[in-house]
Amino acid sequence: MKKVVTASALVACLAMGFLTFLVGASGAQDDWQQQIAQALGKAGTGSGGVYRVGLPRTDIKATLDGIELKPGFALGGWLAFEKMGNGAMVMGDLVLTEDEVNPVMAKLLAGGIKVTALHNHLLRNHPFTMYMHVLGQGDPVKLATLLHDALAESKTPMESAASAPGTAPPPIDLDTAALDRTLGAKGSNNGGIYQFGIPRAEPVQEEDMVVPASMGLANAINFQPLGGGKAAITGDFVLTDKEVAPVMKALRENGIEVTALHNHMVGEQPRLYFMHFWAHDDALKLAAGLKAALSHVNLAKG
Repeated sequence: MKKVVTASALVACLAMGFLTFLVGASGAQDDWQQQIAQALGKAGTGSGGVYRVGLPRTDIKATLDGIELKPGFALGGWLAFEKMGNGAMVMGDLVLTEDEVNPVMAKLLAGGIKVTALHNHLLRNHPFTMYMHVLGQGDPVKLATLLHDALAESKTPMESAASAPGTAPPPIDLDTAALDRTLGAKGSNNGGIYQFGIPRAEPVQEEDMVVPASMGLANAINFQPLGGGKAAITGDFVLTDKEVAPVMKALRENGIEVTALHNHMVGEQPRLYFMHFWAHDDALKLAAGLKAALSHVNLAKG
C-alpha cells in the first residue's frame, strides 16, 4: 500500500528540520562561548556575535579626590571575543597595578598576544592603576587559556559575582531620564553605575576586520552617584584627529578635566584617539558639558 505524503505533512517535516538546524546552530554558538569561559576561568555574556567578559578589579579599593571609585566605574577591565571563521579575534583592557604590568605583559607577549597600549586613564587615584590594551587572533580556546595564564600573574578576581536570579542592580540616585535626554542616548544601570556607550558613525577596521563598537569603540560615559543629585564622571571619547582639539576645549570649558589622550589600538582605520576625563559636580550640569563635547563627534544616528 502506497503512503501519500500530503503537502501539510511535508511542510511540517521541513519546519521541524529547520527548527533542528536553528537549535543546532544556537548550540554551536553556545559551545564556542562556553569553551572560552571554561578556558578563561570566568563566564561572560554574548550579544551581537561578541562574547564579552567583565574583569572588574573588586580587590582594589581606590580613591580619587576623596571619592571611593566603584570597580564598574573606573576599574572595569574586560575582554571581548568575536568569531572569525574557525578562529576568533580578542580585544580587551586589563586593569593592573604597577607591579603587575611586567609579569602580565611577559606572559602575553610570549604567547603571541599583542599589547597595543599601556597607560593611565585617571590622575591622582590611589592606588595608581595602569590599563593594558590587548589584541589577539587565533583559536579562541588557546587565546582564552593564554589570557587566563597572563591574568594569573595579577590579583584580578576571576570568580563571577554571585547574585540571585532576577536580582535588580542597586538603584541609581540620579535623574536618569534627564541624563538620557541631555546626552541623546539611553543609559543602563551596571551595578549602581549609570553607563552610556555611544557608537561612532563610521565603521572601524583593524587588520582587515570591522571591529564592533562593543569591543571598546563606543564613547563611554559613566556616572557614579554621590548623593544630592551629584555624581562623579569618567570614561573616554573615541575621536578622529580633527575632533581632538574641539572636544578637549568643550570639556575644559565645562569644568571637566582631561586626564589622558592616547591610542588603544595600532593600525586601525580610521586612526582613533581616546580622550579620558574626570569630574564631580551636579550630574545634570556635567551631562550638559559632556553633550557639548559630543556635539563635535561623528556619532551614529538613532
